[in-house]
Amino acid sequence: MILDPLPLTPDHDIPAPLLTELTALYASNRAFQALSGDFPDPDDIRPEQVAAALADELAVPGAEVLLARSAGRLVGVVITLARHPDPEDPDPWIGLLMVDASAQRQGHGTRLAALVEERLRAEGRTGVRLAVLDGNAPALAFWTSLGYEPIGHGEDREHGRPCTVLRKSLPGTPRAVLEGGRVAVLDPAGAVFLFRYADDEAGPHWALPGGSPAGDETPREAAARELRAETGWTDLEPGPLLATWDHDFTHQGIPIRRREHIYLALTDRREPAGPHLGPSGDILGWHWWTAAELVTPTEPLWPPDLAGLLAAYGAGGDA
Repeated sequence: MILDPLPLTPDHDIPAPLLTELTALYASNRAFQALSGDFPDPDDIRPEQVAAALADELAVPGAEVLLARSAGRLVGVVITLARHPDPEDPDPWIGLLMVDASAQRQGHGTRLAALVEERLRAEGRTGVRLAVLDGNAPALAFWTSLGYEPIGHGEDREHGRPCTVLRKSLPGTPRAVLEGGRVAVLDPAGAVFLFRYADDEAGPHWALPGGSPAGDETPREAAARELRAETGWTDLEPGPLLATWDHDFTHQGIPIRRREHIYLALTDRREPAGPHLGPSGDILGWHWWTAAELVTPTEPLWPPDLAGLLAAYGAGGDA
């Protein structure tokens, strides 16, 4: 399972294919939507309503929307809040954790909760809270099974509905961060080179060339070595650091945080010739992506906000 922030276009919109996925996920949880009353008609949830609801969430200071994918499919969404408006409450909150109804009872909810807790633990947080609406017995049973304990009753922040407040302590030290290096290779028009990788757990996805350090390599050295190995381009070297991207996922049920250092390199457009290409390798294909294509990917793209990173750098042409 892969957990990443909600990607937005430069105009702060949700890409259309992703909005379609999110709408289907929200609509699949008909019983919860009827209980929450967040949408006018739980039997007719529309993309513009989902977009508006998420925009309202992101307008709250410290809020974050996270998307969970398994085998390339969107299976869950989480909304977190760094701090409750009550100054007496020191904990972050989970405002929503929703798993697609057709993917429930497969352990996705448990893995998703573990990834969220690991993110918070890595930030040095010592506890997390959430609220379960009265009448939502399945949710109360789920959270208590994960070690969340009721600490009181109250009303939800938006509509004043009665709910049970639960808290879980997050003891221990943060999980070690695994470092990696990748290279954003740009052509003169600003298009960026991406591989389509195979992954048994995450599913097929598009990502920049690169990988993990070997031995005592630095992330930059690993990025250079993997770039040469995957593309066959021996004349390219990683240039300036574009960004550092923290990537949360589970491997065989274990939460892991990976930190990718993304470097820039410039070259004329060309085709790769690395040994990992073809049916027997782990690379399924490649493509030079324009700025417009990055905004509306049809498959998972790592990092999800690559279009924004390149736009900030001044790249991203429309060739």
